[in-house]
Amino acid sequence: MRERLLLFFILFGLGVFLYIFQNYVDTTKGFIILCTCMVIYGLYSIAATKYQKRKLKKHPPVINENYKPYVSVLIPAHNEEGVILHTAQNILNIDYPNFEIILIDDRSSDNTASVIKDLAEKNEKITAIIREKDAFPGKSAVLNDAFKVAKGEAILVFDADATVEPDFLNKLIPNLEPADVGAVQARKIIRNKDVNILTRCQNNEYTMDTQLQAGRDAVKGAVELRGNGELIKRQALEDINGWNNYTITDDLDMSTRLHIKGWDVRFCPEACVYEEGIVYLLPLFRQRRRWLEGTIRRYLEYSWQAMCSKKMSLRAQFDMAMYITEFIMPMWFMMEVTFRIIKLFADKVDPFSLHNTLWSSLIVSAVVGAGFYMTIRYSLRKFDNLPRKEAFFQALETTIYFLIIWFPMEIFICAKILFCKKDMNWGKTAHGLVLEEKKKIKERITKELQGLQTKIQEVQAKLQEVLKS
Repeated sequence: MRERLLLFFILFGLGVFLYIFQNYVDTTKGFIILCTCMVIYGLYSIAATKYQKRKLKKHPPVINENYKPYVSVLIPAHNEEGVILHTAQNILNIDYPNFEIILIDDRSSDNTASVIKDLAEKNEKITAIIREKDAFPGKSAVLNDAFKVAKGEAILVFDADATVEPDFLNKLIPNLEPADVGAVQARKIIRNKDVNILTRCQNNEYTMDTQLQAGRDAVKGAVELRGNGELIKRQALEDINGWNNYTITDDLDMSTRLHIKGWDVRFCPEACVYEEGIVYLLPLFRQRRRWLEGTIRRYLEYSWQAMCSKKMSLRAQFDMAMYITEFIMPMWFMMEVTFRIIKLFADKVDPFSLHNTLWSSLIVSAVVGAGFYMTIRYSLRKFDNLPRKEAFFQALETTIYFLIIWFPMEIFICAKILFCKKDMNWGKTAHGLVLEEKKKIKERITKELQGLQTKIQEVQAKLQEVLKS
């Protein structure tokens, strides 16, 4: 109820502000100021990233080779029999002396539990946890159950479809050593980015997130965990009482609570975790719906605690406030245009007239879109090393992808929070679709080869009959 009331007052206050000031002041100027602040902060983050890179190049950090904490790798799995075996085998190949793997079957209806049990029996590094069918749902509850038996000084969380390089932990671990650091997030990359336009745009989205996370890290801002490839110090986890069972985005919720408690969260782009992109539109909408709803609810729930926290740094507080504008700006723009259209028809103004104030809003939106496009293109050039021409077209299609996915989604989520009862609808990501497609293709090719072999045998038999006659 508190989240619903707070969101109502935010939207109502924004609507009243726009309605009143449109009659006395050109609110487009306010929108421009908001966008300008975001651009300035973005440029400041880029400059800080470059400065940090030059500084580290001139004075490389001294890595403490003796800092090798025991790591517990937690991998929750719900109906993941198609990918969990490959993931476990990949994680076992990590080149690190002290770690264990805890595989958790979360009430699966397929053979995931059997696969996990078999893996645990064959390898002493692996522990299997099979949750009861009536256990509390959600990834947070799964991780809390696993944390009770985990032995590690650090907890590493992977999704069931994750794969990494053998040196993953050796790159990630040094970032966790400072006393004030509570967690470190690795860079996420879409493994099957070349399947179709959706997977390509998802990878570009992750690349842009890499740029933003690197910027936040450089300015000592509120870096966020991303669920897959997050390394958390046990002391920090205990300080915030583990994962929140009543959130649908465990990673974002934990990030905010860590910052409120004064823990620093770092980002390590050198350590990469590869995951499977979603190849179909409806599953993608379900996943992004969960992400956006969890993000907005997290801000609504913790905004006051973040503002009043004496342990959270001013930089992290300011950084978080700047990123909240990402969700205010689309609502502002949509309300702005709606009010201007209503006023347009009420005043009977020529819609194509250059004096119509609607044009100013549309021009500003085009400028914002261009800025967004440039951010994506810059990220693709920097982190994926794409050629200029390819970066141009991929940035353009990704901008359109964002417009189609995120703008309508924000309206839907705001309406859901306002008018619907809060639920724990996880919106599980469908893994193994690519492996399933490859399996079907392999089966089809095998069947065709068998048919071809049969025809060859028939021809050979007929040929022998001809030769005998």
